[in-house]
Amino acid sequence: MGKILIVGAGGQLGQCLKTVAERRAITDIVFPAEADANILDQTGLTSLLQKEKPAFVINCAAYTAVDKAEDEVELAKAVNETGAANLALACASNNAVLVHVSTDFVFEGNLVKLLTEDDEANPINVYGQTKLDGEKAVIALLNEHFIIRTSWLYSEYANNFVKTMLKLGAERDELNIIADQVGTPTYAIDLANAIFDIILSDSKAYGVYHYSNEGVTSWFDFAKAIFDISETDVKANPIPGSAYPTKAIRPAFSVMDKSKIKNTFGIAIPYWRDSLIACIKKLNEK
Repeated sequence: MGKILIVGAGGQLGQCLKTVAERRAITDIVFPAEADANILDQTGLTSLLQKEKPAFVINCAAYTAVDKAEDEVELAKAVNETGAANLALACASNNAVLVHVSTDFVFEGNLVKLLTEDDEANPINVYGQTKLDGEKAVIALLNEHFIIRTSWLYSEYANNFVKTMLKLGAERDELNIIADQVGTPTYAIDLANAIFDIILSDSKAYGVYHYSNEGVTSWFDFAKAIFDISETDVKANPIPGSAYPTKAIRPAFSVMDKSKIKNTFGIAIPYWRDSLIACIKKLNEK
C-alpha cells in the first residue's frame, strides 16, 4: 500500500480519516499541520512530498463556505482550483496517487434522476464551479487520481448541519427547515472508510467516483431525523427554499448514483439514517 499523506488534516474529513486509521490500525500515515501542507504553496508541497515519499495523498483541503464564496471568488478559486492543481503537480513529480475530494454541487440539480459520473456537470454557484475547475485541473495534470464527489458531509467533528441542528434544537422551540432541496447526507466516517478501501484495493481504476450514504432525503426530513434520534423536543416546520434566500443557489436535486464505486471496489454503503444514528451516539458519548 505505501505511506498515506493527508492534506487538510485539521478539517472534518481529515479528523475522520485519523479516527478511522486508528480503528483500522493503518499506521503508515501522516497528518501534517496546515502550515506544512499549504496547498497554495507549490514549492512547499513538493518539498513535503519529497521528504515523506507517500504512495497516496488524500486532499481534504477545500474552501467550503458556499455562500461566502459568492463574495470571496478569488479565494475560493485559489483554494479549490489552484490548490488542487498545485497538489496534482506535486504528486506527479513524486510518483504519488492523489485522492481528491469533490462535491455534488458540480451539478445543476434541475432533474429528478440519480446523477452518474458521466452526467454533465453544470454548477450554479461559485463554490461548485471552483470545485469542478479543481477536478479538471487534477485530471489534466495527473493520470493517477481518484476524484470522489460526496454530499452533505457531517460527523462528530467540526461544524456541520447535524451539530448545528442539535444546538439550535436545544435553544429554540421551533425551527423552519428547507424542504425542497433533496440529496443524501453523508457520514464522513463512512467516506473515510471508503477512501481507505480504495487505497487498500491497490486498484488502478483511476477516475471520478460518487460516494454518499444510501437513500434520499430533504434538509427538512434530515433535521426531523436528527431531532427524533436525539430525542430533541423542537417543532420543525417545512419551508420552501424561496422563504430562506441565500447568496448561493443550491441544487434542488443532487442525489448521486453510487453504482460505479460499489461495483469497482466492492464497497458496501450504509443507509443514511443508520449512519446518523451512529454519529449521534458518538456525540452523546462526548
